[in-house]
Amino acid sequence: MHSDVKAAIRLQEVDSQAAELSKEVSALPKHIAQIETKLAGHQRRVEMDKAALLANGKERKRLEEQIQIQNQKVSKLRDQMLAAKNNDQYKAFQNEIEFCESDIHKHEDRILELMAESEPLDRNVKAAEKALSEERIQVDKEKAQARERTAVDEKALAELKSRRVRIAAEVTADVLKEYERLRKARRGIAVAEVGEGRCAACHISVRPQFMQELRRGDQVKYCESCGRILVYYPPQSVEELVGQQATEA
Repeated sequence: MHSDVKAAIRLQEVDSQAAELSKEVSALPKHIAQIETKLAGHQRRVEMDKAALLANGKERKRLEEQIQIQNQKVSKLRDQMLAAKNNDQYKAFQNEIEFCESDIHKHEDRILELMAESEPLDRNVKAAEKALSEERIQVDKEKAQARERTAVDEKALAELKSRRVRIAAEVTADVLKEYERLRKARRGIAVAEVGEGRCAACHISVRPQFMQELRRGDQVKYCESCGRILVYYPPQSVEELVGQQATEA
C-alpha cells in the first residue's frame, strides 16, 4: 500500500475521532442549558403555587377582618335598636342587622372554601419544593460531570491535534491538499475502502483495469465516481488466518 494512502487512513481515523469529540463538547453546553431551562420551569411552577397559597391566606385574613368589622357593627346596631323610638326605627335596625349577618355568613362560607383549597395547595408546594431541591442536586451533579467530561474531551482533542500535525507531515503536499478538500466536500469521509469491486462510500463499481492498478499499491488512486482516496486490503489466505488465530490464542 502506498505510504500516502497509509497516512491518509491514519488521518481519517484521527479526524473521525476529533469530529466525535468536538460534537460531544459542543453538545454538553446545550444539554446543560436544557436541564437548567427545565429546572427554571419547575422553579416558576413552585413560585406560582406558593403565590396561590399566599393569596389564599391573604384572602382568608381579609374576610376574617371583614367578619370582625361586621360583628362589631351588629353589636352597635343591637345597642341602637334597644333605644329605638318607634317600630319603624326598630325594623330598620333589624333589617340592617340581618344584612350584616348575611354578609358574615357569606364570608364564613368563603373562608371554608378557601381552607379546603389551601390544603392541596400546601401539599403541592411542600412536595414541589422537595422535588425541586432534589432536582437542583441532580442538575449540579450533571453540570459537574459535564465540566469534567469537557475537560477530558478537550485534552483528547489537543492530543489528536498534535498527532494530526505529525501524520500530515508524512503526506505528500498534493495528496494532503486533496485529502483536505475531500474531507470538507464529503462530510468528513475522504478515504474509502474497495470491497467486492465497489467503492464502499458511493457503491459504484470499479473498472477492472483500475482495480489492477489499485492492487499494485504503487500510487494513490481516487474513486472515479466520488473522488475519495481508495484503499484496497488484499484478502487473507487460509494460512494467514490460521497463523493469526494461533497468535491471538
